Amino acid sequence: MAILLPSQIYNLAAGVGESFFENLRGGNNATITVNNFGANPVNLVVTRVNAPVITYTIPAGNSLTLEVALLLVAALQATPAGAVTGTIQIATADF
Repeated sequence: MAILLPSQIYNLAAGVGESFFENLRGGNNATITVNNFGANPVNLVVTRVNAPVITYTIPAGNSLTLEVALLLVAALQATPAGAVTGTIQIATADF
């Protein structure tokens, strides 16, 4: 069964980060979709159970969808290049 969390709009100043999903009790299998509508890149920071932290850079005007096993934290961080805006949506499931 999948749980689609509400789409969230982000608007981050240069160098600022914000967490959009946290499950610190063992993680969830999830799908993350990030749309970057801004003029600057945004970093998606993914933390999983027993795995290194991975950072994906999403260029301006692009999107990224990831399937992640045992997701603990999903956060976005604006790069020093400038402010970013867009949406992030997370669906959790047992897959």
